Amino acid sequence: MQRAVFENGQFYKIIVSVFCKMTLLEMGYRHMAGAIEEKDNRLKRSMKSRHMFMISLGGAIGTGLFVSTGYLINQAGPGGVVLAYLAGGLLMYLVMLCLAELAVVMPVTGSFQAYTTKFIGPATGFTIGWLYWINWIVAVGSEWVGAGILMTRWFPDVPSWVWIALFIVLMFLLNAFSASLFAESEFWFSSIKVTTIMLFILLGLAAIVGLMPFEGLNAAPIHSGFAHDGGLFPHGFIPVFMTMVAVNFSYQGTELIGIAAGESENPEESVPRATRNTIWRILFLFVASVFVLSSLIPWREAGLTDSPFVLVFDKMGIPFAADIMNFVILTALLSASNSGLYASSRMLWALSKSNMASPYLSKLTPQGVPFRALIVSAVIASLALISSVVAPGTVFLWLSGISGFAGIMVWMGVALSQYVFRRRFIAEGNSVHDLKYRVRLFPFVPILAIILCIVALVGLAFDQQQKIALYYGIPFTIICYLIHYLFYRHKRPKQEQTGRNL
Repeated sequence: MQRAVFENGQFYKIIVSVFCKMTLLEMGYRHMAGAIEEKDNRLKRSMKSRHMFMISLGGAIGTGLFVSTGYLINQAGPGGVVLAYLAGGLLMYLVMLCLAELAVVMPVTGSFQAYTTKFIGPATGFTIGWLYWINWIVAVGSEWVGAGILMTRWFPDVPSWVWIALFIVLMFLLNAFSASLFAESEFWFSSIKVTTIMLFILLGLAAIVGLMPFEGLNAAPIHSGFAHDGGLFPHGFIPVFMTMVAVNFSYQGTELIGIAAGESENPEESVPRATRNTIWRILFLFVASVFVLSSLIPWREAGLTDSPFVLVFDKMGIPFAADIMNFVILTALLSASNSGLYASSRMLWALSKSNMASPYLSKLTPQGVPFRALIVSAVIASLALISSVVAPGTVFLWLSGISGFAGIMVWMGVALSQYVFRRRFIAEGNSVHDLKYRVRLFPFVPILAIILCIVALVGLAFDQQQKIALYYGIPFTIICYLIHYLFYRHKRPKQEQTGRNL
């Protein structure tokens, strides 16, 4: 189906057209505002606390939950998948605590790239920054393809490349004018996803206790999923471990709060508040959803449908269940691409400000948008999209492998940076009470987070579907270190980006 997107070279023409319009738009900015002076080359702090919370919350809620959960239930069993989501939630919890402490002390857009540069080393910061950028570039391209395909359900006569081109332009415009416009759009995208999940949990619990009819079950079906056909762990405990590796990727996206901290109105208050709210709400939404799915769907049936949510809604007798979930998944894809374009453009800008990418990319519009970095990110994401069809077994496979590896490396970098920062902070004669937000149970929290990240990396080697991440992620990491050593090791990061001396 994806190949139809590129029939007659139409999509290539769209990409060229969009790129030209982006360039003209940048020329318009310069015409209106004149040359952008270096003293004004700073991002605008315009995001409110509610934006920070919903950006982080929405960043983690995507197709991993709405589509992939069925496969995980089938592989690990009803009890195993709940246990896996609890374990993945623990790692997310630990990393978010570490990130919050760093983000309050250094509320910069480069976030983990800036932290690893300062507290681990410039070569590691360089590598983490480029890994994270590629991670989102690949994700954005894939999400655009998925969104275009979903639209063909309602408009089968309209080629999917038309929708893809429309979504590219829409997401670009939401990011091009101001951070507040992006934040507001993401707030409403995320609200749709969260509302749907809450409604699903409430209806599911009603069905579990017998207050709502459920097809094929005459009584409260809570035991149907957990007590029958092999019980909690029908395949044993080894598949549970393998599922834990996959679940870690479902929680990735919560770290967007670190990127957004550089554009928050009051990071000292909004970052800790958003972190606390995000952690517990994400855990509840994910674990409760998986519990409902595992209770209502026999594990042998899970994974046989495109979305387990559709199956549950259908059995509840909800009309137009497939169309409702098609809309919600479409919203999730657009939300993820919106956040991904934001994150990738800010990371590319941060790399440029740190002398780890071309200085051309460090310029901002008068509204504080890294427009050049945004153009480059959008165009490369479009090329990644094209590679998913033109070269799925080579270029896109390579990019996807790096993307899968990047998330765990970023989380490990956050935990290690917080560990080094705290030790350095105390060694310089400071007190932990001087920190406006601090991780308790130090050094247990960052050390456990690092150990769990290492376990996840080791687990990749035993998962046939995900070990490709190691095959491409490790060589790319080595190449990044070599490139930094050969071309960037004598360029010192700018103080503005890496923060004050600590």
